[in-house]
Order: sequence, then structure tokens, then C-alpha cells
Amino acid sequence: MAEEEEGTEEWYKLSTELHRFYGGKIEVLPKVPVRRLKDFAIWYTPGVAQPSRLISSDPDLSFELTSRWNTIAVVSDGTRVLGLGKVGPEAAYPVMEGKALLFKYLGGVDAVPIVHRARDAAKFVELLQLIEPSFGGINLEDIEKPKCFTILDEARSKLQIPVWHDDQQGTATAVLAGLINALKVVGKKLQDVRIVLFGAGASNVAFYRLLKALGHNMHNVVAVTTKGVLHPEMKDIDKLMLTDPYQYQIAIETGGGGLPPNSPIEKAFDGADVVIAASVPGPGVIRPEWVSRMNRDAVVFALANPVPEIWPSEARRAGARVVATGRSDFPNQVNNSLVFPAVFRGVLDVRARTITDTMAIAAAVELAKFAEERGGVGEERILPTMEEWEVYPRVAAAVAVKAVEEGVARRTTTYREELERATEIIGTVRQKIQLLWGNGIIPKPPVDYQG
Repeated sequence: MAEEEEGTEEWYKLSTELHRFYGGKIEVLPKVPVRRLKDFAIWYTPGVAQPSRLISSDPDLSFELTSRWNTIAVVSDGTRVLGLGKVGPEAAYPVMEGKALLFKYLGGVDAVPIVHRARDAAKFVELLQLIEPSFGGINLEDIEKPKCFTILDEARSKLQIPVWHDDQQGTATAVLAGLINALKVVGKKLQDVRIVLFGAGASNVAFYRLLKALGHNMHNVVAVTTKGVLHPEMKDIDKLMLTDPYQYQIAIETGGGGLPPNSPIEKAFDGADVVIAASVPGPGVIRPEWVSRMNRDAVVFALANPVPEIWPSEARRAGARVVATGRSDFPNQVNNSLVFPAVFRGVLDVRARTITDTMAIAAAVELAKFAEERGGVGEERILPTMEEWEVYPRVAAAVAVKAVEEGVARRTTTYREELERATEIIGTVRQKIQLLWGNGIIPKPPVDYQG
């Protein structure tokens, strides 16, 4: 067993023990004074009837008079959870609950985990429409493809609040930010590099869309799936058009990256500068000899969780200069947790109706810029970590301003105003949690895992 694999097993054991000890990770607390019986006459009956009357005449007042302005739903059907696959809604709940924790701690956003059994895409979208009045935004999570694309597109067209699929847009935005800085480290430009997309699932399809929005030469992209290299002349291309129109579009637009039809996978790596792998858990999914075929100063992102497609040590020995994974226990974690709390902080604060691709690009650029300004970038630092909490107000401000520029915000703001607002909101949440911890209200864990 590799050293990294032994470490993974230790995390599994510790996490199970602590989940059982705390009985979950989040709870709901009031944020208003409750000091005496009369307080209930304000927050509940009879006083609460008047806010209800006002909202009945103007539903948008629900953003002013209730917690809706800062509350989102984290919604999953449990059909593609982390790297575990179709484990079901109950098994997805710990992940959605963890996501809610991250939303609150990193973005000051109140997030409600919702797992359900609506497997059909139309029923899924209907559910989102039905719960829309309770929330200021929807974060979709861990949904199998290609259903996830349909649900996102349909929901974005039917709901008047932002709908974000973090496995698509969140990961793609973090990848773009990491790649911007990785290319600075190796002295290459995004518009010049040849990119291998290893896997054409949720995040890589979304990353492909961001590359298009940036004007990248898509013939310098080659996408690899279990079917081989996506190519206009591949076997069953007509069938692919029906079963996965998103992969079909990539096959047509990239032209297979200039490779002959039915090329073996290793040919995709020949002369590539970058590989973005978001496929299935490894190790051994990407072979070291394939990395050796890449150009000098190669960049390898192996993002499968919980185990990357290739261990970082193997990729480096094969010639990669910058290696990133999705894990926090390795350098260069490409972590969508750097993105989604801040994106929602920004869109909630301006009451945005949607989140566009250019808003995601604005988030990526700001994230990359922050890393460079705060400590510089290098082979083992292309992105900040979640502990650098000042990044979140920065990204929130960039997203909010872009929403205003694009006309999808209900409220206007400036970069400086949103930076100050987001800093205050997120900072207050951190203070509350520190007070609860410092006063022993959050109990100490039964094991000291700091050591």
C-alpha cells in the first residue's frame, strides 16, 4: 500500500469517529434577542402576521423581511457522490451537510442540505421550483451526468434565483484559477498551451465552456473519455449526439485535437502542456509513462476524489513540474471550496437572478490574483488555502460587480462596498464560531488530531 493510501485510510477512520461523536456538523440558532415572553410576540404570533401580509402583496419583500436573502439550498439526489458514485440520498447527506458548514464558515451563507429521491430530471427541476420561495439561491451537488447538465440548464431558465452546480461551475472555476497561476510558474500562456481533458464529466465540460468563453483555440484541446479520444469520426458519433450532446459538441468543436480518429489514449498526451483529469478515483488511472510523453514543464491536475488518478509523486517522477489534486493533504489543492462560498456571498448580496460564465471567470481571475499578491506562486503554491479567509470577500466583490455589469443583479454595488460588506458578514461568522469554541459550547473532540 502506498504511503498516500495509508494516509487516506487514517482520514476515513478519524472522520467516522468524529461524525459519530458530534452527531452531524451543523445546527440552526436564532440570531435575534430572545430574553422574555414578549419577544415571542414579535418574532412569532401575533407580530409576525404583518411581515407575512407585506410579503403576500410583494413577494420580493421576502428578501428584506426574512432570512431568505442569505439562505440557499444544497440539493442532491445522491447519484454521483464525490468519487463514490450512486450511493443514494441518505449517504449523500454527510457531504451536503459538510457543504453547508463550508458555506457558513467561509462565506457567511446559511445553507440547508436537501437530499431527495426524485431521480427523474423533470421531477428534480419541479422540486427546485417548488422550494424556490424559501431560498435566495440553489447549489446543486453530486448529480450524475448527463442529467446534471439538463437540470442546471432547465433550472436556470425557470427559476428567478441563482442556480449553481458546484461539480460543474465550482470545480471549473477553481481549475481555471489554478491553471492561470500554474502557467505563470512554468512560463507559458493559456492561449498557447495544448490541453488534455481527461474525462468529460461535469467539471471538465464546464471547464471546456470557460475555455471557449475565454477565446481559447479549441483545436488545441483533446478530450478523453472511456470511449477514447472524442473525435468527429469516432465510432458511434451519431449515437453520442443523442446520449451525450455535451460530449458530442466537444468532439465536433475540438476535432479530436488534430489526432487521427480512434487514436489510443497515450497519443493524447503527446506534446501536451496541461492535463486536467477529472475522471474516476485512482491510483493508476493515468500512467506515469503517459505523463512522460508531455512537453517539458508539464502541468498535471489529477482531481479525482478521494484518490487522484495518479499520485503526485508518480507524476513528478514522470516529468510533471506542477501537480495539483483535489486533496487538502497534498500541495496545490484545486478546491472548489475557494469558489462557491464567495460566489454565493457576492450574488446573494446583490440579489442576483443568475450566475453567468463570465461571473465565474471573474471569480477565477480574482482568486488567482489573490494567490499571487499574498505570498506569490510557485510549484507548490498555485492557489491560496481555505485558511486564507481574506480571499472570500475579494472573490465575492469581483462576482457582485460583474453581476451588476451584466444586468442580472437586483441591487447595485461597487467593488469597495461589497468587499466591506462581505468582510463584515464573514468576519462576524468566524467570531461567533470562535466564541462558541473558546467557551466550550462546541465540545472538544475525543481525540487530538492536531498532533
